[in-house]
Amino acid sequence: MHTRPRMTLVRMFKMVLAASLVFCHPAPAFGEAEPEGASVEKQIIGNTYVTIAGRQVAMWKPAGAGPSEGFPLVVFSHGFSLCETGSKFLTQSLAQAGYLVLAPHHRDGSCHLLIAKLFKSPDLPFGKPEAWSDTTHRDRRDDVEEILNEVLKEKSFQGVMIDRNRIGLAGHSLGGYTALGLAGAWPAWKDPRIKAVLAMAPYCAPFLKTGDLAHLNVPVMYQVATGDFTITPTVAPEGAGYDLTSAPKSLVEFTLVGHLAWTGAIPWRHDVIARYALAFFDHYLKGVSTPDSLAELFKSDLPSGVKRVDYNL
Repeated sequence: MHTRPRMTLVRMFKMVLAASLVFCHPAPAFGEAEPEGASVEKQIIGNTYVTIAGRQVAMWKPAGAGPSEGFPLVVFSHGFSLCETGSKFLTQSLAQAGYLVLAPHHRDGSCHLLIAKLFKSPDLPFGKPEAWSDTTHRDRRDDVEEILNEVLKEKSFQGVMIDRNRIGLAGHSLGGYTALGLAGAWPAWKDPRIKAVLAMAPYCAPFLKTGDLAHLNVPVMYQVATGDFTITPTVAPEGAGYDLTSAPKSLVEFTLVGHLAWTGAIPWRHDVIARYALAFFDHYLKGVSTPDSLAELFKSDLPSGVKRVDYNL
C-alpha cells in the first residue's frame, strides 16, 4: 500500500540531488588548522564564508546603516543534499533588505559536486515519516544552535551589530523540517530565541502525528507549490501541517513550479517568493507596520504566480 508514495519520494529526491549539480557553487575546503569557535572569512562570489563553532557557514551582510539596537538575523537551512548557497535569490534579497543572513553547510550538503554526494541517504527514509523522532537529523538542529550560541556571545559579529530579540529561521525542504523543529514542532528542540519561521516546501510529515505543530507560538509562513506532489499534500490540505499549526500563521501556494522553486535550479517565481518572504520577516522581526506590506499582500488581489493564500494573524 505504501510502495507508490515511497517511490515517488525517492524519485523526487534523486531529482533534487541531480539538480544540485546545476546551481550549487563549490564550497571552500574546510581548513583543518582552523580552531573551533573561530570566525575566519573566505571570500567567494556573492557571499562570504566564515567558520563558526567549527562549522562552515555562508554569510550575507546587511546593506545600509543598521538601527541602534542592531540588525535582525535570519539563519537559512538548505534542503537535503543541497547547498547553503543554493537559494541566493532569497538570501541576497534578505541581506539587501537589512538582515544578517547565515547559512550553515549541513552534514548532508552537496556543494563540492562530487559524484559520491549523490549516494547520500537521510537518517531515515522520507517515505517512513512515522519512524522519525527528535533524534532524526538532530545534527541540523545542533548546527543552528551552535551557530546562534557563538554569534550571540557578543553584541556584534563580523562587525555587524545583532539584535538578539529579532532572530528568524528560513528553511527549504529538510531545512523547513529543521526550522519547524527548532520552533517547537519537536518540543525537545524548541529555542525561545526564534521569533519567526519561514518554512518553504518543508518536509513536515513527521510532525503530523508525532510532533507538536499546535503549540509553536511563533509566527510561521508556509510556502508551497502546486507542482510539488510530495510535500504540498502534507502541508496545504485540510487537516495537514498548516491546518495543525498554531497561529499566527500563513500559507502561500505558488503555481506552475515544483519542489525546486526555492533554489537556483528553477528561475521562476523568485521575485514573488522573495516578496512574500521579506514582507513576512519585516512584519514579525522588524515590526514594520507603516506600511504593512504583509497585510497589503494578503488583502490585495493575488499577484501573478500565486494560486492562493491563507492566513490567521
